[in-house]
Amino acid sequence: MLTAACLGLGDLGRLEASVLDSLDGVRLVGGADPASGARETFEDELDRPAYESVDDLLGSEDVDLVTIVTPHTLHYEQARECLSRDVHVHLEKPMVTDLAHADDLIERAAAHDLVLAVGYQRHFDPRFREIRRIVDSGRIGRPHMAVGHLEQEWIRWTQHQWRSNPELSGGGQLYDSGSHLLDVLLWTLRADPVSVTATVDRQGHAVDVNSALTVDLERRASGGAAGGKTTEPESEPITASVGVSGAGTSIPDPGESFRVWGTDGTVSFDGETITVREAGMTYETTPAVPDFEELTRRKLGNVVDAIRDEAELEVPASDGRQVVALTEAAYEAAERGERVTVAGLAD
Repeated sequence: MLTAACLGLGDLGRLEASVLDSLDGVRLVGGADPASGARETFEDELDRPAYESVDDLLGSEDVDLVTIVTPHTLHYEQARECLSRDVHVHLEKPMVTDLAHADDLIERAAAHDLVLAVGYQRHFDPRFREIRRIVDSGRIGRPHMAVGHLEQEWIRWTQHQWRSNPELSGGGQLYDSGSHLLDVLLWTLRADPVSVTATVDRQGHAVDVNSALTVDLERRASGGAAGGKTTEPESEPITASVGVSGAGTSIPDPGESFRVWGTDGTVSFDGETITVREAGMTYETTPAVPDFEELTRRKLGNVVDAIRDEAELEVPASDGRQVVALTEAAYEAAERGERVTVAGLAD
């Protein structure tokens, strides 16, 4: 039996705690949150003890896996503490808000042979899985350009919450819902960010509301055989642009679009329908979208399966690290007014 606990007992934290407790072979043993009201609600709904801190939780319960659903800048210290006690960790996005912290957690997890996962549920969303499959299939040829946008009525309902406090959030909409768009850009294209320029508009707030990025990417191309010899993998350049707005009109879910141009066609997503254009033909599909609870079940179920060595981890910490690297470089580029090189992957 795998024992699990949750740090951060707001709406999402309680949902994840409930989902974990419903998985086969998993037992929820408790949670932690500094807010007394959140602890009381957790105990009432889930009938498990709630503690004030991660130290209290781990000192009182035998825990194998912790899911962390707390303000972004708290992720690092909390995850580090769990890893130091040989506890597997699932971090909600963004992984952390400092690249050195991401690298440190990855090293600690590897040293302790622990699973360290990040909560990008779009890796389990049939729409984005289909886009990735289409690109991988070669139907549109070699991808060379991508454009993505995401908008949401965000700042109006977050301006008095921790999300608009940079000491807790680490940034604004680019680090919040925008983080999902950056993840989709890198994941669907199997690409690494190389460099970025950015413009950031805070609209009078302490955190970014609107962000516009231009990103140089390198798609990781697999090696193949040529004349009986195995060739070395070669990277393929992709030019990308990203627009993120926290002053949009869509609520609660963001409005978004994503499009990839290849040498032989395009694949695009308008928020509902995926359209492929190639060789004078057009193909459309509208994959069924699971509700958020089901997506949560899939991502947490995968973490549990990975801990048991029954599945490959779908959202490893290296994916979260990539998004942090790109986001931090974008903020730096906006501040400096010049193109900034994105720090490479950790060894």
